[in-house]
Amino acid sequence: MTANQFVKPTSLPGLFVLERPTFTDNRGFFREVFHLNELEDVLGYSFHPVQWNHSRSLPNVIRALHAENWNKLVYPVSGEIFIAIVDIRPDSSTFKKSETFIINDTNRNALFISKGLANSICVIGNTPVDYIYLVDAYYDGKDTRAVAWNDPDLAIPWPIKNPTISDRDRTNPRLRDLSTASKEV
Repeated sequence: MTANQFVKPTSLPGLFVLERPTFTDNRGFFREVFHLNELEDVLGYSFHPVQWNHSRSLPNVIRALHAENWNKLVYPVSGEIFIAIVDIRPDSSTFKKSETFIINDTNRNALFISKGLANSICVIGNTPVDYIYLVDAYYDGKDTRAVAWNDPDLAIPWPIKNPTISDRDRTNPRLRDLSTASKEV
């Protein structure tokens, strides 16, 4: 792994912030979201996306904490978003640790999220959020590993009260229950 001015590590192994410059003029702006070679230099392995997803979430929505078995490059395109990432790898030195970010028009960064890190988003503000992400495995509906968004052991400081949550996310297990189940397998 080599240091890179545009791909910055966080306190969670496998979680990186991609900060590239934005060029603005009277027409709007231009930004390169990422360069694959820079990302792979920092990762130390190849990232081969096979699926590109686009999600729109309305104000007051939380989508959390999803941990499908893929590496993911996420980019919130519009709106203001709170992102919480949790290390759910039982053998990791940062197991149960989380990192949070607020991304909006003043810091429209991307994140690279490695396998074993659970990803969540929360729409803050009054406008929908468009969120695109590249993944290196196809989604087939079989891998729906997730953790309860309101797991008291994680104590994520969600910036909204009474969020709109999917039926699936209402029934996700706490991390301690997910960890126990995965060790029994």
